[in-house]
Amino acid sequence: QVQLVESGGGLVQSGGSLRLSCAASRRTSSRYTMGWFRQAPGKEREFVAAISWSGGWTYFGDSVKGRFTLSRDSAKNMVYLQMNSLKPEDTAVYYCAAANVVMATASYEYNYWGQGTQVTVSS
Repeated sequence: QVQLVESGGGLVQSGGSLRLSCAASRRTSSRYTMGWFRQAPGKEREFVAAISWSGGWTYFGDSVKGRFTLSRDSAKNMVYLQMNSLKPEDTAVYYCAAANVVMATASYEYNYWGQGTQVTVSS
């Protein structure tokens, strides 16, 4: 069992930046994938980005490619989503998730989910 806790959400103006953090309750194996998803009101959950726990693989959704980056600190069991050049359409609840398979990008592949953190981008 892995508990995940997100933090770092908030209100930011268009063009601004935020860094979301995800704290895992325990060290996960190198086979785990850590992902970020988001869900806006009335919309389906959307894949944002994922990183292997080893850090050797990252993958980004088309809507955030070139603006968001991922990093992890395995010693602290932390994953970070750096969001730059934010747009109003990035407004959503952002969820951290963990999958016990490699290179997971689909929500059904993820076994553990955080409670979410709200990101609001004003125009």
